[in-house]
Amino acid sequence: MPRILIAVDGSELSLDAVHHALQLVQDGLRAEFVLANVQEPASLYELVVSRDPDLIAAASLEAGEHLMAPARALLDAAGLSYDTEVGVGDPAHTLVDIIESTGCTLAIVGARGEGALRSALLGSVSQELVHASPVPVTVVKHAEALEEGEEGEEDAEPST
Repeated sequence: MPRILIAVDGSELSLDAVHHALQLVQDGLRAEFVLANVQEPASLYELVVSRDPDLIAAASLEAGEHLMAPARALLDAAGLSYDTEVGVGDPAHTLVDIIESTGCTLAIVGARGEGALRSALLGSVSQELVHASPVPVTVVKHAEALEEGEEGEEDAEPST
């Protein structure tokens, strides 16, 4: 049975990835899921003020679990079982580590839906994951971005 990583950060865009996975299940896919969240490493200030790495690690874990709550609720409502993983570090590379450590064979991530130029200038976790991942990655565009693109295509005048 395939094991699929779903990257979530608490945003509506990352929930698009969860909805996509649910649609695949509704269409007949049988799979195991791993919800993954990546937290930024502690800043120098946080390290100096806290002086307790265990406290910082616990706070990161708690924040990651909190941000995965909406995704967990969707999977719970669908009656699906899943594992959760919270990592700390660079998002794309940490997600690759989670993919490898959990034996996932596919990853699903939401996309910001920005244009190619802006995305190239700003960087993108989904783009970086596509390049770094040892498994296929499905990038799910946000529904509004799809609707805007479709409207733009309909409104465009045909070229002659």
